[in-house]
Amino acid sequence: RLKLNPVEPVLRGKRVVVFALRGAFTGPCSTADVPSFIRTADAFRAKGVDEIICISVNDPFALKAWGEATGATAAGISHLGDADGSMTRGLKLDFNAPHLGLFGRSNRYAALVEDGTITRLNIDKPGECNISTGEALLATL
Repeated sequence: RLKLNPVEPVLRGKRVVVFALRGAFTGPCSTADVPSFIRTADAFRAKGVDEIICISVNDPFALKAWGEATGATAAGISHLGDADGSMTRGLKLDFNAPHLGLFGRSNRYAALVEDGTITRLNIDKPGECNISTGEALLATL
């Protein structure tokens, strides 16, 4: 069990799904990752999940626009920016893809966080989008 300290006050006393992505408005993040959590949002809630949170190494303004553009906000998915990447680095889940112009971004992962503690964690290998999807995490609950 790992502590998700920087956002723990937001998570305290709740059962929350947290998923992290490379960045707002990036290819697979917009076309695969976010839609997978939109599709599974009601099923997560039926299993007692209080909130679904998307984290990305972006500023809150980009995340707000992205949430609205993808329909995630309308689906009840919150967006939290790890603007300086400190939480991502602290979890040792940072990712660089210089050929794509991505530096200090987050690797793809999905977690179930219960009362501020990560109880399930699915981390994709760099370049993959398999076990960090909404469907993959939902299957573990």
